[in-house]
Amino acid sequence: MSNNLPQLRVAVVGATGMVGRTMLKVLEKRAFPVGTLIPVASARSVGKKVEFSGEHIEVVDLDTALAQKPHVALFSAGGALSLEWAPRFAEAGTTVVDNSSAWRMSDDHKLVVPEVNGDVVGAEDLILANPNCTTMQLVMCLKPIHDKWGIERGVVSTYQSVTGTGQAAVDQLNGERAGLDPERVYPHAIDQNCLPHCDVFLDNGYSKEEMKVHQETKKILGDSSIGLSCTAVRVPVFGGHSESVYLELARDVDLDEVRAAWSAFPGVVVQDAPHSNDYPMPRHAQGEDEVFVGRLRKDLTHARGIHFWVVADNLRKGAATNTVQIAEMLVKAGRWG
Repeated sequence: MSNNLPQLRVAVVGATGMVGRTMLKVLEKRAFPVGTLIPVASARSVGKKVEFSGEHIEVVDLDTALAQKPHVALFSAGGALSLEWAPRFAEAGTTVVDNSSAWRMSDDHKLVVPEVNGDVVGAEDLILANPNCTTMQLVMCLKPIHDKWGIERGVVSTYQSVTGTGQAAVDQLNGERAGLDPERVYPHAIDQNCLPHCDVFLDNGYSKEEMKVHQETKKILGDSSIGLSCTAVRVPVFGGHSESVYLELARDVDLDEVRAAWSAFPGVVVQDAPHSNDYPMPRHAQGEDEVFVGRLRKDLTHARGIHFWVVADNLRKGAATNTVQIAEMLVKAGRWG
């Protein structure tokens, strides 16, 4: 970002967690105008230090952070904490960008992916919701398709990294690969296994993760008529989430035009040369901010059906990067002078 910007007081709530640590890296990499960093974590982490821009900064508690009246607070500390504390920060004039599920489906709060629907944000919005990581990378690829051809219905199957569950899941996978018997976060072993089980199951047979994709996609794209079903699967990888997507469109579609629409969309990278073994993979997406898409093809049975494959680092664009991009959007809009 430009150097001619106001230097902001920036709180990162959950700064010692996987997403919080990634937020610090993204803030630094993207040269966000941080004048004062306020890292926040639970009581057991208060007094520890995090590294940012060559400095080691002490972690504080929420009350201490609130007293410093940050311009913006990036939350990644769970829904219960956000429900309690985000309104308190907002009342103090702080803009909160929240990475939990607390505010996503609230009628009073915007669910934002800047490239997709950043125009919905107004000056009155002091609590902004970051979508679920699975939905995030999906809507980046759905937006240009829906705008031009219209999406009637779709089916998504996800292959989700253990990093989406947090450090304890990474420790479980590493421990199992080392032949140990680590504490389990998942109900079964994850090494050399796939679990069709992300989050808890609901009465309709879908998991909460699957329903997030169904509901959040409608809200972000601003179209409740889109019919989207999902099966979410946890797989033993670290690099990011992968998704197999099938769509039925309202109008006839040309595949080269779809590729061109993706290529023109900010933040989307087309990797679609399968005969040359060029297609998105989580190993290559790890640490990157973009969403990668490929394996585009027409359905064999539906004239307006298409299939494709989407990959992104769930800790980056799926969480930390999008959070920072929302804050960048507000800076560019002049929210803080």
